[in-house]
Amino acid sequence: MIETAHRLAVADPQISPEQIEAGRRAYELDRKHVFHSWSAQQALDPMTVLDAEGSWIWDGEGKKLLDFTSQLIFTNIGHKHPKVVAAIKRQAETLCTVAPQHANEARSEAARLITGMLPADINHVFFTNGGADANEHAVRMARLHTGRRKVLSAYRSYHGGTQLAINLTGDPRRLPSDQASDGVVHFLPAYTYQSYFGSADEKQESERALNHLRDVVLLEGRDKVAAIVLEAIPGTAGIYLPPPGYLQGVRELCDEHGIVLIMDEVMAGFGRAGRWFAHQHYGIEPDIVTFAKGVNSGYVPMGGVAMDDAIYSTFAETAYPGGLTYSGHPLAAAAAVATIGAMREESMVEHAQRLGDEVIGPRLEDLKDNHRSVGDVRGVGVFWAIELVQNRETREPLAPYGQTAPVMNQIVAECKQHGVLPFLNMNRIHICPPLNISEEDLLFGIDVIDQALSLADGVIAGD
Repeated sequence: MIETAHRLAVADPQISPEQIEAGRRAYELDRKHVFHSWSAQQALDPMTVLDAEGSWIWDGEGKKLLDFTSQLIFTNIGHKHPKVVAAIKRQAETLCTVAPQHANEARSEAARLITGMLPADINHVFFTNGGADANEHAVRMARLHTGRRKVLSAYRSYHGGTQLAINLTGDPRRLPSDQASDGVVHFLPAYTYQSYFGSADEKQESERALNHLRDVVLLEGRDKVAAIVLEAIPGTAGIYLPPPGYLQGVRELCDEHGIVLIMDEVMAGFGRAGRWFAHQHYGIEPDIVTFAKGVNSGYVPMGGVAMDDAIYSTFAETAYPGGLTYSGHPLAAAAAVATIGAMREESMVEHAQRLGDEVIGPRLEDLKDNHRSVGDVRGVGVFWAIELVQNRETREPLAPYGQTAPVMNQIVAECKQHGVLPFLNMNRIHICPPLNISEEDLLFGIDVIDQALSLADGVIAGD
């Protein structure tokens, strides 16, 4: 298997010399003119991507790499799906763009399909350009609906890079921009593996985390809190699943105090977690659901806020003070309609759930048994994390929270050498391929990661 991988990691004849030369020119211009996100600009050495198809991409030298990142975990149906590409072309020839105040077929149908997957009282969608502005508008709606200001969100979370969204975020990326002036209060999440509450099991973790959240609501003022914002399953913060009963308890707390429950499904939604939306694993009904990424596999930028009838009614007779020039852009909406259609026709959500249950989960448990650097493996569907530690007994991470151990870059290089593009965050490797990846490709990718983990084994305490 690894020998096969090594053969893949050379220039692929599908890529022409002209494409490679164009890629080199693109790299040169990138370094001269492009300002990249989340990066020290002078230290950056971006990988050029020349082509992509299905679960594979080709880098600037024409090497074929299995895309275990789904880019930023958004190409849920893989690259260049023909049904979605064809839909975008048809829409461009019919109605390429239109101002958001006008009705159009693509946006209307996208809204119908999305609300049809959600609880019966969620019937309206406000479309945005992405996930960050979806969360911004969700909070604005909650504040106007309740007449309250404060919003609670969890540490170890990510909600976007715009001003309010980055303050909602609970990981260290918010710190340079967090001026404590946006009405956001953070609380400790339910995270069984690295419990903040000294919990011995999931039941204790759920109870103690809920008690903590109740205390935060009480201490901040029960009539001051507009919303609680939670990722149904936190993504870049660690793909840690809420323990049984936790989300149900949050729902009850919100009901008790008239707090709007906003579920951020930007990363976990649209099949990634083996359900159309990750919160559906837990049997709860949010007041607002935010989404982006997988709604159209990222082919054209789109996000949205799906709201229940109570939120909608606040703005039925009073104007909502917000809007976006490209809200429900026809090309993005057509891509969403085609993406949802393809996912249904090809049973991609069911396929993702089966892969998680029958392939990824068991195979990662094998990795955990075979590598002393692996402290935990967790996930669902095609949404998994491998957590690397210094010591399994103490669960000390491979690097302090917010930092990345040098060996992680070595792991990336080793994986790419053997034909796999991995997703790394801090001390974790995330397994997030497209929903429709083949079992053969999936096992190949995990085998490459299995081999690369020997690098982490070699640097943990005691060696």
